[in-house]
Amino acid sequence: MNLQKVCLAGLLSMAATCAQAATLTADGTWYAFDVDEWASLSGGLEWIDLDGEALSFDFNLTAPAYLRVVDAGFAGDRFQVFDNGDWLGETSVPAASYPDSVAADFDAAYANTAYSRAVYWLDAGSHSISGLLSGSATDDSGLSINAALGAVSVTAVPVPAAVWLFGAGLGLLSGVSRGRIGKR
Repeated sequence: MNLQKVCLAGLLSMAATCAQAATLTADGTWYAFDVDEWASLSGGLEWIDLDGEALSFDFNLTAPAYLRVVDAGFAGDRFQVFDNGDWLGETSVPAASYPDSVAADFDAAYANTAYSRAVYWLDAGSHSISGLLSGSATDDSGLSINAALGAVSVTAVPVPAAVWLFGAGLGLLSGVSRGRIGKR
């Protein structure tokens, strides 16, 4: 782990001491977060709720799932993403869109390649997802805004169709076998 990641992880753990946790479900719903160094109680760039408190998304998975993270509002923001304090990675390098915005339309932002995004595989177990703004959208004069809107979404990994087909085939074979045994 390089020094930047260690410093950010330390910042994140300090912010987590007064963090609020939001519980989410693995149903593909978008859960919003904000970043605003002026509104944040710590004055930092961690994900926050509307009260300015550090925010994490806590949940338990009984099966693997995909975590999606997306920037919204103005394109140009980039996030470092953590799970239980461990660095998962960073969202893609975005394009700048100021003053154009998708506001809080997370599906539109996720579909637009100008917006930063990432997808992570999560194993079954307990998760606490949090993040930091690592790159900010800039205004017309090129100054960092350091205020962002983003969202996370967790979706269960679909069981491959082949598994369902295999199960259906086994059921058919079982039914046929029972029919033949019963006729003897």
